[in-house]
This record gives sequence, structure tokens and C-alpha cells, in this order.
Amino acid sequence: MIEDAALPDHYFAIIDQTTYLDFDTPVPFHEGGEYYESALEKVDGSTNKGAFGRAVRLIPDGEFDRILKSGFAPVLGENLSSEATPPGFSEPPVPFERPMVEMMVSRPFREKSFMHNVRAAYSNRCSITGLRLINGGGRPEVQAAHIQPVASKGPDSVRNGLALSGTVHWMFDRGLISIGDDYRILIAKDHVPEDAARLLNQSGSINLPTDPTLYPNAHYLKFHRDKVFKG
Repeated sequence: MIEDAALPDHYFAIIDQTTYLDFDTPVPFHEGGEYYESALEKVDGSTNKGAFGRAVRLIPDGEFDRILKSGFAPVLGENLSSEATPPGFSEPPVPFERPMVEMMVSRPFREKSFMHNVRAAYSNRCSITGLRLINGGGRPEVQAAHIQPVASKGPDSVRNGLALSGTVHWMFDRGLISIGDDYRILIAKDHVPEDAARLLNQSGSINLPTDPTLYPNAHYLKFHRDKVFKG
């Protein structure tokens, strides 16, 4: 954060798109009658509406750690780390530890979270072919692809992601196909065999998430067309 020169005791929160990461599940301000942030609860147990209305709040390390664990519970529950345990108010209080914060910025954790969120947004269905394949173990075969690559400072945000089958993911990463601002599928001329082109949606457009707030961002789509696409 940086201090606001015009207003004492006010600060600007700077969010770096390369470090931004969506929670796997939204975290409510209270659950089961208990509050994630102690400052939001009055002595009588009611909500402190004055504190709740602040856009930026200072949160004690231990409470911040618990919010992170709750927000990333689906990924933590898949045994990414022996130190990661699902959250819950029933757990006995433990000292705040840095590993949870450090885990959140590590590539394996971020990739797992990104994959989980993109697959969920697209209902485990390839956005470009419409295929929804589930393996014998009940896991979806669809992959999570970055539109603006991580190597080019693309964030691990759902709006920078697409659910793609393996072959289409390979084609997308190599610029053989791309997507217009109108979500039409673009094909690089003389680069995609006819047999491969038949795999793409006959409608000519991608399948979109049911939630419009998760649609691919035009900024990332333009980056892919300008920097990756061979069309």
C-alpha cells in the first residue's frame, strides 16, 4: 500500500496483475455465527457495520491466514502440501505461519488453483470444441490454458484462462488458433489441417461460462492475437 498524500490515515492498495489470484471459493465475512475478522464483530455479537464498510482493512496475520485457507480450501484439500489442511472454525488456534502465504505465490499452488477455477468456470468442457471428457477416475481431461502466457506476465485469473482439450491447447499456445473480441474462433490460414479444423465448434464461437463476469478479458485476447497468433 502507499499513503494518500491528500487524506491522512488513508492508503491506496496496489494490485499487481501478475500476482493476483482468484479464491477457489468466496469467503463470507462470517460463517456459522463466527467472524473471520474479529474487528467486524461487536461485543454483543452483532456486525460492526462501520468497520465492515471500509474498503481497506488491516487484518491480523492469524485471521488473514485463516481467510486464505478458507478461500483455497478445494486446492488445499487435494494434498498439495503436507502442511496444508482444510480450514474450519472447529480447529484449535495455532500460531500464524508464513508457509501458507509463501505457498500462495508458488507456481505449483497457483497452477493448481488456476486449473481448478478455469475448469469450474467452463463446467469441465473445452470452450473451443465443446468436448467434456471425464477419465476413469472421475477427473476431467480438459486443461486450463492461459490466454496471455505466464512468461509474458499473464495473471492466473479466470478471465485470462480458457478450458481447452489437450490438442486444442497445443494449437492455441502455438498461435494456430485465437479468439476475437466477439468470441469468434480465429484460424491461422494454411496452418491448421482440415481434420483439426473439424474439431472446432461448428458455431464458429467459443462456449462461454454461465457467469458473464468470468468471460475472457478483451485485453488478454488482444495480447494473444497480437503476440501469439499466426493469422
